[in-house]
Amino acid sequence: MEDSRGWFGRKFERLQSRFSSHSGKLEKERKRFLLKNGSKLLEELITCCKDKCRCNPIRSFSAKQVLEATDYFQSQFSVDYNSKWYKGTLDDRLVLVKKYHLNDNNEGYRDIAISCQMSSHKNVLKLLGCCLEFSDPVLVYEYVENGHLSGRGCIDFDGSYLSLPWKMRLKVAKDIANAITYLHTTYLRPIIHRDIQPSSIFLDKDYVPKLCNFSLCIQIPEGENFVEDVVKGSFGFAEPTYIRTGCVTEHTDVYSFGATLLVLVTGQGAYDRSRPQNENPIGTYVANVIENERFVEVVDPKILEEAEIDYEVKSQVQAFLKLALRCVERRREDRPLILDVAKELVKIERSTNWKDHITPSPHLVSSSLNHKGQGHRS
Repeated sequence: MEDSRGWFGRKFERLQSRFSSHSGKLEKERKRFLLKNGSKLLEELITCCKDKCRCNPIRSFSAKQVLEATDYFQSQFSVDYNSKWYKGTLDDRLVLVKKYHLNDNNEGYRDIAISCQMSSHKNVLKLLGCCLEFSDPVLVYEYVENGHLSGRGCIDFDGSYLSLPWKMRLKVAKDIANAITYLHTTYLRPIIHRDIQPSSIFLDKDYVPKLCNFSLCIQIPEGENFVEDVVKGSFGFAEPTYIRTGCVTEHTDVYSFGATLLVLVTGQGAYDRSRPQNENPIGTYVANVIENERFVEVVDPKILEEAEIDYEVKSQVQAFLKLALRCVERRREDRPLILDVAKELVKIERSTNWKDHITPSPHLVSSSLNHKGQGHRS
């Protein structure tokens, strides 16, 4: 009977045996990969750590360990545009393994370097180690039981989608804002993530959100407030000004985070071809709906169900929408800093009166969920 792992599995079993023996052509290739990847990673670490920041120690795993841990890359967990994630077991503990298949501009090494600096933060996916014995880097992370958020803000796990209750969505937003604030304010040269979106947010067994995917990070030079670079990011989340000019600022992340907030509260994608062209991306869509007093059309029906029986949810959702729309304002100077966004989310979580929240978005009208509640579909 054919081995369940198929041809691919048998091929890697042979590779495993050859790695163990440290002989022949494959051993030379392993050493070549190790030297190439090791030198590039060292260059990236030197570049990223000029601020004398502390990098958390990580382990170095062999190709043999990674192959055995992932059943020869058979236990696929999820797929990104430049990498694939696998579930594995190392030293009798579950782990997540991220294998780059597109390592353009050394993005895998940047991911390792920034993750090393950020891994001690409670809302960052902890990097345990890496393997440099493949053609591109392989990263090993702590395991998170609930997978990552889908493009519509649900839990995406093994093809199943689970909608989050409102309080949990609010907590995800607050905690991720805290992690982004750390990136922007802790170092002499602020680190801009450039890939903030739901798929970069994982949830552990207690639904604690963990930010990851630091491969597109870029640092703003000390004393400057912007840096220019080739445009990267995801459609619907990338800031329009950045797309147009290639100029990256802290507000670039604020825009992406604002789009993520809108995904969380609406349950809709950041860019949806089913919407009219003039209602994409999501910030434009939400602003138009709110302006035309169709509030109930924009909020996720699951949240509206909660709002029917809990007035606190109604007030928090309005404040949340107000803040999200400020984050996606077209002009950068009209957006708050991420530190202010984080503070406002804490206030929203604690408050039961939306009028307590300052600086209303000009896009929002005064209509409330009470006024529109009768139009919602159960």
